[in-house]
Amino acid sequence: MIQEKIGRMSYGQMKPKYNFLVKTQLVVWRTKNAELHPKNTIPTVKHMGVETSCFSAKGPGRLIRVKERMNGAMYREILSENLLPSARALTIKRGWVFQHDNDPKHTARATKEWLRKKHFKVLEWPSQSPDLNPIENLWRELKVCVAQQQLQNIPALEEICMEEWAKIPATVCENLVKTYRKRLTSVIANKGYITKY
Repeated sequence: MIQEKIGRMSYGQMKPKYNFLVKTQLVVWRTKNAELHPKNTIPTVKHMGVETSCFSAKGPGRLIRVKERMNGAMYREILSENLLPSARALTIKRGWVFQHDNDPKHTARATKEWLRKKHFKVLEWPSQSPDLNPIENLWRELKVCVAQQQLQNIPALEEICMEEWAKIPATVCENLVKTYRKRLTSVIANKGYITKY
């Protein structure tokens, strides 16, 4: 994600594609206004990424299909081949801050060194903080759009993902950047538990 003055770019992996093909719903009985209480939520689980991308306030970056389990070397290659081209395509000014989560391939010594050599300014943030990573909101947007399609196979899924990702309006991305401070404040007020974001 990129913000004009502070400048941020967010990069992340989408959850496994089988989530698109199988619709599930979990019903939880709870008292009124208790939907965000920890006992009524399901914690996040790390998965192998199958799509990866970035975005800024100016719109979504390239959506990349990852065909195998991603490791640190593959992650650095994806960044090398796609991050700067996405930033250039989005006409992002110098001084932006790169944001990714604390996945082991992101925090590996070799990845940190690669980012340092490339002079990327990286936003430090706590682990297991999905509420702080606004790209998760874009993944949800994509999942909602794709879920409305009648998909029969993986190639159709891949095609629809690419099409729908390209349709995400820059205004959606800009709003995620503008509301970032509110997101942080909400997480702090909720003592790190899930928020409405």
